[in-house]
Amino acid sequence: MQVPVDTKQVIDLKTVVSDPSLISFGQTCLSSDTALCCQNVVDGAKFVISLNPRNPSEKGSFKMKADLVAPHPKRKILALKGGNDVQVYDVELSSRLRATKVNENVELMRWIDLNTLVLVTTTAVYHWSLDGDAQPQLVFNRRAELNGMNIVNYRTDTRKNWCVLLASTVDPATRRLTGALQIHNCEKNKSQFAPAHTGMYVQAQMDGRREKTNVFCMAVGNKVVMTEVDNTQNPVRVQGDIIYTDPNDVPIAMQYSERFGLLLVISAMGILSGFDITTGTLVVMSKVSNSPIFTSVSEDTDNGIFAINTAGQVLHITINTNTLIPFITQKMKDTPLAIRIAARANLGGTDELFTEQFEQQFSMRNYMEAARIVTRAPNNALRTQHTLQRFKQAQPMDNQPPPIVQYLGVIMDAGKLNEFETLELCMPMIQSGQKAKAEEWMRQGKITPSEELGNFVRQFDRQFALAIYLSCKSHANAVQIMCELGEFEKVVQYCKMTEYKAPFSELIRVLAGVNPAGAASFAKLLIKEPSGPLADPGEIMEIFYQRDLIKELTDVIYDYLTKNDPSMSRLQTRYLEILLQKNTQAADFILGKKAYDQYDPPYIASCCEQAGLYHRALEHYTEKPDILRCIVYTNKIPHDFIIAYIHEVTIKVDRSYGYECIKALVKNKTNLNLVVEICKRCMAELGASELIEILEQGGMVEGVYLFLQGVASQVQDKDIVFRFIQAAVKMGQFKDVERVVRESNAYDPKQVKDFLKESKGDPQALIIVCDKHDYIEELIKYLYQNNFHKAIERYCTGYNPKATPKVVGALIDCEANEEFINALLGMVKNECPIPPLVEECEARNKLRILQPFLEARVTEDGNTEPACHSALAMIYVESNKGADQFLSDNQYYDPLVVGKYCEKRDPRRAVLCYRKGNCDEQMIDLTNRNQLFKEQAKYLVERKNPELWATVLNEENPYRRQLIDQVNSTALPNSKEVEEVTTTVKAFMTAELPSELIELLEVIVLRKSEFASIKKLQNLLLITAIKAESPKVKDYIYRLDNYDGEDVAKFAVISRMYEEAFEIYKRFEKHEAAMGVLIDHIGDIERANDLAVTVNLPSCWTLLAKGELARDMVEKCISSYIKADDPSDYQLVINAAVGKDLYDHLVNYLRMARRLKEQVIDSELVYSFARTDQLAEIEEFIGQSNLADLQAVGDRCYDEEMYNAARILFNHIGNYGKLAQTLVRLHQYQPAVEAARKAQSIRTWKEVCFACVDARQFRLAQMCGVNIVVQVDELATLIDYYTERGHYDEIIQLMEYALRLEHTHMGMFTELGILYSKYKPEKLMEHIKMFHSRINIPQLLGICEANLQWAELCLLHTHYDDFDKAAQKMLEHIDAWSHSQFKDIVIKVTNTEILYRAIDAYLQQHPLLVCDLLTVMSPQLDHSRVVQQLRRKDRLALCKPFLLFVQGSVKPEVPEVNEAVNELYVEEEDVDALRLSIAQYPSFDQLGLARNLEKHHLLRMRRVASLLFTQNKRFAHAVELAKKDKMYQDAMEASAASKDVKVCEELLRFLANDIDENERAGCFAAALYICFEFLTEDIVMEVAWEANLEEYAKPFQVQQRRNSENKINELEKTVMELKKKLEAKEEEEKQAKVTELQQYPPQMTRSQGMVSTMGAPMNQPMNMPMNMPMGGSMQMGGQMQYHPQQQFNQGGYSSGF
Repeated sequence: MQVPVDTKQVIDLKTVVSDPSLISFGQTCLSSDTALCCQNVVDGAKFVISLNPRNPSEKGSFKMKADLVAPHPKRKILALKGGNDVQVYDVELSSRLRATKVNENVELMRWIDLNTLVLVTTTAVYHWSLDGDAQPQLVFNRRAELNGMNIVNYRTDTRKNWCVLLASTVDPATRRLTGALQIHNCEKNKSQFAPAHTGMYVQAQMDGRREKTNVFCMAVGNKVVMTEVDNTQNPVRVQGDIIYTDPNDVPIAMQYSERFGLLLVISAMGILSGFDITTGTLVVMSKVSNSPIFTSVSEDTDNGIFAINTAGQVLHITINTNTLIPFITQKMKDTPLAIRIAARANLGGTDELFTEQFEQQFSMRNYMEAARIVTRAPNNALRTQHTLQRFKQAQPMDNQPPPIVQYLGVIMDAGKLNEFETLELCMPMIQSGQKAKAEEWMRQGKITPSEELGNFVRQFDRQFALAIYLSCKSHANAVQIMCELGEFEKVVQYCKMTEYKAPFSELIRVLAGVNPAGAASFAKLLIKEPSGPLADPGEIMEIFYQRDLIKELTDVIYDYLTKNDPSMSRLQTRYLEILLQKNTQAADFILGKKAYDQYDPPYIASCCEQAGLYHRALEHYTEKPDILRCIVYTNKIPHDFIIAYIHEVTIKVDRSYGYECIKALVKNKTNLNLVVEICKRCMAELGASELIEILEQGGMVEGVYLFLQGVASQVQDKDIVFRFIQAAVKMGQFKDVERVVRESNAYDPKQVKDFLKESKGDPQALIIVCDKHDYIEELIKYLYQNNFHKAIERYCTGYNPKATPKVVGALIDCEANEEFINALLGMVKNECPIPPLVEECEARNKLRILQPFLEARVTEDGNTEPACHSALAMIYVESNKGADQFLSDNQYYDPLVVGKYCEKRDPRRAVLCYRKGNCDEQMIDLTNRNQLFKEQAKYLVERKNPELWATVLNEENPYRRQLIDQVNSTALPNSKEVEEVTTTVKAFMTAELPSELIELLEVIVLRKSEFASIKKLQNLLLITAIKAESPKVKDYIYRLDNYDGEDVAKFAVISRMYEEAFEIYKRFEKHEAAMGVLIDHIGDIERANDLAVTVNLPSCWTLLAKGELARDMVEKCISSYIKADDPSDYQLVINAAVGKDLYDHLVNYLRMARRLKEQVIDSELVYSFARTDQLAEIEEFIGQSNLADLQAVGDRCYDEEMYNAARILFNHIGNYGKLAQTLVRLHQYQPAVEAARKAQSIRTWKEVCFACVDARQFRLAQMCGVNIVVQVDELATLIDYYTERGHYDEIIQLMEYALRLEHTHMGMFTELGILYSKYKPEKLMEHIKMFHSRINIPQLLGICEANLQWAELCLLHTHYDDFDKAAQKMLEHIDAWSHSQFKDIVIKVTNTEILYRAIDAYLQQHPLLVCDLLTVMSPQLDHSRVVQQLRRKDRLALCKPFLLFVQGSVKPEVPEVNEAVNELYVEEEDVDALRLSIAQYPSFDQLGLARNLEKHHLLRMRRVASLLFTQNKRFAHAVELAKKDKMYQDAMEASAASKDVKVCEELLRFLANDIDENERAGCFAAALYICFEFLTEDIVMEVAWEANLEEYAKPFQVQQRRNSENKINELEKTVMELKKKLEAKEEEEKQAKVTELQQYPPQMTRSQGMVSTMGAPMNQPMNMPMNMPMGGSMQMGGQMQYHPQQQFNQGGYSSGF
């Protein structure tokens, strides 16, 4: 059978990256099943490519330089490492989320969860959280054992308490991959080293544990070990064996599939091994890759893993769920393991396995385990009511709870009870008052609510019952309970959620009468439903209106109608109408808010006008007459509304409406202010000119000024504004002119300026215009020429001091004297802006005129403006008076401005300015142009600016050499500050000028300057020489005396100057470092040995030993370690010695190393004794105190076939299981059995038993086997071992002997039955009959079926109550059939299809017994289907007795059966039986039978057809059929039954004219008798007269007259009775009238004098006789005359009578 492992390539990375060497660990990272990143290089540029293994088409490429990349498992985030910088980068946002700098090299980055990144450096491990601004936190430091190894992975448990760091390296001696783990516990802050290849932490439920625990798994060589780490009391520890096809193969990766509980280990050769986590059993083993796999992850579905191999294949490796369980049961023969894995993974197809286990445990009365099997069964296959009843009916064990309690407890611990389990548990608890416990279980989700449970709880607690109903979605009950509790909001929410339709309108109608507020709240909830009102809003509105609940109505309906849906038009109109009638204020509020827009505006407008809300009426009227009628009520309409309304109609309707409204308002003079405001508001729409015209026409001249006064500053019409200015000037309103020109821009400034200049009035308005529109020069000239000097002063001091510079310029242009200008400046003082003032004067070459003003500002005001001091500086420079002193001392002038001013006048002063202002660029440019390199060098040294140094030391600077010479010769030697020197040195370093730097440093260091002893400078000189002038290094080493020798030596090593590094280390007596250079870099072991002998330090011997070990000089390295007395590297030494098989030398080393008291050392020492065959030393050693893991050493000896040594060790530690195995290998079977008896281990019994079987020691094998067969899980394995080797009789004897023992179980009886079935079938039937109650019937069924043992198979099905299959097998196999047994079985089947298959089988094979079978099965049969089945087989006649039985006994009738019986009667031409069947059993297709019979050759059959047509009201058809057969009586009876006059009349004419003359008279008379009720006398007499048969019609005529007389008599009697009743009633009314007239005398009216045409007053009753017969005629006298002939005509007789 194929191994249940599927492997598929999803991505080929060779098609993604350009260089296959990039497909390697470190360059390619796999974080999850959706996150894969690999690095790529294209044209020298580095790229990071992101891939999704689950969706290979999803691909991204990002250009970024990174040494390591770790993609986030879920998000589009990359962790990047470049140099010492680590950052977290969000690809989607293109932004950096986190960044940090690590001082060490980061060797590994991994995401251990969605929020934590791990950084593994050379010496430590850090966790970096993405929360907040957290920085990497140290978790633990790496152990020294991991130094020099490659870090391949890092794992933690779910709580991040346990961590494991995985490292590996290649053994140079064996070229094999070796691994090492550092295990760390964060709570205890302790680490442990373990020599293993891979490991991880998982959460798993180990055997004997109720919950999942933390399990550490690791692979060591060919062993995989799983150990609990949190349980320190009694930790579970299991292990398994890894099978390698190549002895050099080792495990390299490990993943865990929680779904299957499998630990998946991948080896270097691509072998996948899956181990059961609880037992260590090897479940699957498959080669999944032909190339080594270097990274892998588990997929989120927990069904497999993704892995990448060195060939670039991204592999998807999954466990095949369809073949896993069959593989375990059939190939591995391990049913318990199959059950365990099927339960974990919820795999189907294992029902029989779980049923077998359940039955076995249940039969053994192990109810707790049986209940656990029920919980583990996939898809809850065993959680049925049948199982519940079995536990309920089971007898309890002594001192144990009842089985049902155990069952429910296990189910609840495992999960949630289903409905019937919940009822079984909760009903008695609630009855006993333990309701709180049930509620707690329900909150915890431990029970399943149901309607039955709610109905039961309802009588105790309605709230709890409501919770149950809600949970089980019993809508009607839930709504009922919530209504009882008054929780209306919950009702609405629940109905909305469940789409349950409740009678809401009726509920509101009832609530409105008793609880209006509640009704309003409820109604509001109903109509606010987003998907639509739950009740009709119109109906709700009328309910509240009828009860005058206007407030509640508003609360309910207002918000709902604000949706303004077109369908709400009627509702909005009605609601506003109600408010206008009942609450005008509310209506005004709603209309003002414009909440509604779907109502009928004209109708609401008329309602508003009637209610006095004229402004609301105006809002809704659209016709001009209506508007003009309402607009004049200005005393009742707010003026603001009128203004806004006219403005609105002007815009939205027509301008004419605005004009007409204003004209209507102008007629009333009291509306002056209102009209002015309207004109202001509507000026833009109606036009200012038109409005002015309307005002003038209305006589409102005053309004014209007021209107323009209000809008002049707003309008944009220049003409209107200018007209207002003219008007204001004429009226003397200069303030308005000032305001307009200040606030408005809608005028021609030149026009206004000229007008104001011509007016010669107050110049203030002119000043405003000129200042606003920049006519300042013209203004000043106008004012100065017209002697408005005060106005100039006011303008500069009070109005706009900022314009003083332009004023001064204009005055200078007007040739004003300097005294006036200085006086003006003196008044303005510091409010005058100096920069533009200087600019104005400098442009007119009048700068010196400002000297007094500027000096006054500095001395008087303390002005520090750069412009002021810069101007003074330029004045002093120009006048050459005190300029140098001013430039040196003044701190406020702008050096850049003044320096630029001085460049052409005096470069020296410009240098002074630039140095003072640090004007680097100008300074460099000035000194370069003027060859002032000495000043430049001095400036640069003092400036201490690295950027500036970088500029001048650039190779493109043509003056760089001159500058460097000045620096070395003058600037730097004269410097006294350390910072100046260091900055200069750094600048030379940055500029990469090593030769110049060395010159500089030699000047500083070797010439004994005051900075010569600085260590950093000496270090720099050495390092620079190492880089650029290596021949000088040895000279510097001994000339310099204050440098960091160790650091410089390290740099020399990096620069490959190993001899110089060695010399430095020797000078500074760093012997260990010197030894390291000799070993690691120079590679001279001899010199290293000489050095070790010379210094004779243990540390040097240790380094020498490590070097020898690295060079595979094992013997020498062991000698060196012994001289160093250093056992620290014992593991490496052990590995090397083992690899070279130098166990003799290793013994000496291990004796020395025992002082470490390490278990590994003692264990290896014992193993070395074993390898050197020193058995006596072993016994002596183990007899002393030691730390050796004797079990592990014994296992190694056993595995390597050193059985004598293993026997000594196992016997010493009392491991009798392994001792038995060892004795078996030594062929000592009897002692092996004794050891197995002491071990009492099933595994040991099995191994010894199997060995005895192989050695044909069957007696000893039987002694072992009886201890195995009692174990259910091992029974099949034992039997398979015997049978595969052909020992059938021996295993049967063993099983028969075992059945005599006490501890038997169902599996033993079952397996013995299987053995009988296969090898001794003659004993099978007897075995089944004796032990059927103890056999696992489903398992034995399959075996019997495979072996074609049908009789036994049917017997098993019968005992298993599977009557369906028993019956089916009997039908399929004749040798298993028995009629009597089949009848007993078939009545118990549940699948009715078997019944019909049985009928077919009997019809084919046993036709004579089919009636007997049908009679037995009758209660279960669909008789209609049976009839169809028999009809298809043409076997109706054969089953006639059964059909008659069904026809007479089954109720209600079966139409198909009746039809079949009638069909048989027709075939047999048994007319009497057919008539009887039709009469007694009418349920069949009567018309169909009639049509079949109407053409039958027998007359009696055709008469039956006529009868059927008659019974089905096909009278015409029946009559015609009887007429054809001359069965006239049948025709008469059919006609009479039709009650149709036409049918009867046609038959009568036929009988009178168309039949034989001899039969006419008799048939005619008979027809008159039979159809008497449906024939009229006129027709009968007419037909008789035509056929000359009048005498035969006389009896009919006489009877008809007698009937007429009887009817007339009855009618007269009825009329007389009515007359008497009417007279009595009239008498009573007359008496009542008389009584009324006596109490109230009548008054005459005009109507009392009126007379009817019949001669009686209108107010009196007519005198009409009450005995008027029918058919009478009215005469003028008010009397009726009697006409008998007319009466008979009304009765239907013809006038010819």
